[in-house]
Amino acid sequence: MRKLLFIIIYLSFISPAFADGNKAIENALHEYIKGKDARIGVAVIINGKDTVSVNGNRDFPMMSVVKFPLALTVAHWINTNGMSLNDTVTFSEKAMKEDTYSPMLKKYGKSRNTMTIRELLEWSLVESDNNAADILLHRVGGTSGVTSIMRQMGISDEIVIGASEEDMHRDPYLSYLNRTTPLAMAQLFDRFYHELRNASQSYSEISVMLEQCRTGLDRLAFPLLPTNALIGHKTGTGFPTPEGRISAVNDCGYVNFPNGTRYSIAVFVADSNYDIATTSAIIAEVSKIVLEGLIKQK
Repeated sequence: MRKLLFIIIYLSFISPAFADGNKAIENALHEYIKGKDARIGVAVIINGKDTVSVNGNRDFPMMSVVKFPLALTVAHWINTNGMSLNDTVTFSEKAMKEDTYSPMLKKYGKSRNTMTIRELLEWSLVESDNNAADILLHRVGGTSGVTSIMRQMGISDEIVIGASEEDMHRDPYLSYLNRTTPLAMAQLFDRFYHELRNASQSYSEISVMLEQCRTGLDRLAFPLLPTNALIGHKTGTGFPTPEGRISAVNDCGYVNFPNGTRYSIAVFVADSNYDIATTSAIIAEVSKIVLEGLIKQK
């Protein structure tokens, strides 16, 4: 409790002008990750310029983090085709897969075959609904369509979308087709917060959805819960491998404090030899190391 009070008091005094203390954060992350029985990648971009990275250029499977760049391509598609989030998408009953994670299906069953783009984005980003994500993916042209739009948007070719949720459910190892580097994802979240979220109504509403994300509160958000920070993020969770490991547990997003200090952060944990809760706690600890490192730079 005393430690949490310390964080609450000092966060309001973090200076936007950081000293050369980012190396200390990077060293602390290296030390923490050392010896962990998992492959871990971290990238942090502070105030849009200072970068901290551990395995930041290595590829990691995105899992449901893929729903963030997918949402951006949907927004771009809306903007370039004179549409809005109020436009509807019609889909067949077959699109509502029963053997996948779908709170949307649980709520509506197969009785609905039309939703607005806004509704589908909310289900995909806030609840991480797989059916909603695939309906949007197919609406913008599948993986090839999304790839084309991402390159039009200038999104790094280190962010690759090569499989739908249905593909990954059919063969879990196809999830490795959806990959990124931590640096590329942190840069995308940084660009989104700094530039895209104010570029149109559709992007702006995506930022609200990210800030309402209901998954993974035991990951990046955990050490921030007692603070006045705003966090927008997207999580991803993989599958048990035949070797008894967890393929991936991820969380990526942006953090903003009232005094103007902000950072984007991407944490990927692949091939973890721990359970989901313990692997999620690794992400929470990384988040805490970054937070406390910034406090020390005040």
